[in-house]
Amino acid sequence: MTTTTLAVLVPLLPFIGAVAGLLLGRTAPGFVRPLAVLPVLASAVLAAVVAVRQGGEGPISAATQLTPTGSVPIDLALYLDGFAALVAVLVGVVASCVQIYSTAYLRDDPRYPSYAALVSLFTSAMLLVVYSGDLMVLLVGWEIMGICSYFLVGHYWETPEARAASLKAFLVTKLGDVPFLIGLFALATDAGTFRITGILDTVADGGLDHPTLVALLLLAGVAGKSAQFPLHTWLPDAMAGPTPVSALIHAATMVAAGIYFVARLLPVFAASAAALTVLAVMAAVTMVGSGLAALAQDDIKRVLAYSTIGQLGYMAGALAVGDRGAAVFHLLSHGAFKALLFLAAGAVIHAAGTNSLAVMSRTSGLARRTPDAFWTMTIALLALAAVPPFAGFFTKEAVLVAAEHTALGESNTAPGAAGWTVLIAGLVAALLTAAYATRLWLLAFRGQGAEAPDHGREPLAITSVLWLLAIPSLGFGATFGYFDGWFDGQGLAPTVTTAVLGTGTAVIGAAVTYAAWHSLRPRAAALQTRTPEGAVVAHPDAAPYAVEAEAIAAHTPAYGSPASAPDPADPGRMLLGPLHRHAASGFHLDAVYHALFVRPVLAGARLVRFLDREVIDTYVRAAATGTNALGWLVRRAQTGNVQTYVSALLAGTVVLVIAVVVLSNVNAGS
Repeated sequence: MTTTTLAVLVPLLPFIGAVAGLLLGRTAPGFVRPLAVLPVLASAVLAAVVAVRQGGEGPISAATQLTPTGSVPIDLALYLDGFAALVAVLVGVVASCVQIYSTAYLRDDPRYPSYAALVSLFTSAMLLVVYSGDLMVLLVGWEIMGICSYFLVGHYWETPEARAASLKAFLVTKLGDVPFLIGLFALATDAGTFRITGILDTVADGGLDHPTLVALLLLAGVAGKSAQFPLHTWLPDAMAGPTPVSALIHAATMVAAGIYFVARLLPVFAASAAALTVLAVMAAVTMVGSGLAALAQDDIKRVLAYSTIGQLGYMAGALAVGDRGAAVFHLLSHGAFKALLFLAAGAVIHAAGTNSLAVMSRTSGLARRTPDAFWTMTIALLALAAVPPFAGFFTKEAVLVAAEHTALGESNTAPGAAGWTVLIAGLVAALLTAAYATRLWLLAFRGQGAEAPDHGREPLAITSVLWLLAIPSLGFGATFGYFDGWFDGQGLAPTVTTAVLGTGTAVIGAAVTYAAWHSLRPRAAALQTRTPEGAVVAHPDAAPYAVEAEAIAAHTPAYGSPASAPDPADPGRMLLGPLHRHAASGFHLDAVYHALFVRPVLAGARLVRFLDREVIDTYVRAAATGTNALGWLVRRAQTGNVQTYVSALLAGTVVLVIAVVVLSNVNAGS
């Protein structure tokens, strides 16, 4: 088969698997798991074959016109260059791991058939975005992912948290999609085509009439899809969905789509210095703010969610300084270790029976109960903290190198102010990343208290996936020399300056966090008051926490006082001080949105309801009342008595005669 044919099959196979899974889920349940795993796995293999054939050489482009659409045609087009081929491999591998993992993780879930089909459809949509050479076709995959995320995040629809999270994810991303769609049409109008190749040619010739307006409109959609400030608030709440869904959304689909889109059309954004500056500021605020928020979260999945937001900020920062190679390089590395973090966290949640780090810190032996999750999660956290020689070190340093070159004027692709903004924020975020990664590891695996229950070793479908993802998390960064040609020929190796600064800040963050935790442990042990049964007594003012639905279904979680007690040994409270309360709530951004948007909309709805009930309905009721009264009068007049009718007729005749006489006299007098 030709490379083009294989590329067409890559998104098509998961789509066929999704359709077949939905059709056969009830009638032939034995086929559900093969239909979930095999098409996605085959798609991953084909994506790898396509990547090998493409080899980082010139882009492969093919197209066929769907239907005549007037002056701006829409084509079913394929555009395949080096980084598109690599991103497709990432999507296929992570989706395959998620499907395999889910066969064991959700083995008793009655809604598994629809879940598996939606995951396959989600994967197909992301692959369509990656391979598409036409913006309208790309938009189809973009919107299908939004719909799939709504259903997958709301998989546990029995819980109010899942229902609210799915609705929030859908609405916030759609809020960004409205200006995004306008920007696509404005871009196509300027370029005269939706084809990516035609748009890039137009930009190269200076043919864009409104580059800043188009870029800013497109950035709104990117901010929503890739959870960048200020449209990032949906992503932490999306943790109400199953853990494998979180891994898929955070590692290879949905949030990666926005970064990929900017990388694909980077010349469009680079045509406007203002747009790159806005992107740099957005990335900087996202990196630092998410790091502070992650340091204050108690839910292990919310820590990882804010971590994803921060790492996406790194990628956006690389794009803001005009280096899509560094952005996509970090996207690939992050996809591996973030998928590993979430899937390992799922195993830890099942073992502990809770999402709460405060409860885990009061439980000993989690590392022994889940050795595979412990070791693989340790590898992933080291990669996240950018500790050499793990993958995150090389890819994060590539971002810092790109920012350094721009800040020092060695690169003219972006304003120097954007370079300094990304560089400083990136170093601060490196310190915060190491701090919250260390905090998560200490609270989850170095707890003291009752022994964790022994539920046996995790199934092979779970442990094998964890160790498979540990391989790129450990060694992917060492391939930076090989992939230089795949990323526009840009050098991705770290420099001495960024390596020392980045690693130094990470070491400081980890060391300070460990010191804070170590100093708090004796005080925490002294404050623990135990009942005769040995349970920890909670602080009376502590707020309850929420646990993941599948963890509740699998084991009896730690409800009551231990679950609601704040952890006195939490180093995040000590490091953040008075900022902790604000960081834990995401700096009250949801409250701001509620005040600015939700309350006015609700007030408007109440006004409309009042007008409808008290004004419009009043007229309707009055008309009905008048008709009823007239009917009553007519009904009262129909007595059936002939004498009454004759009397009324005579009385009416007398009245008419009198009226005629009076009117005649009046006319005669005048």
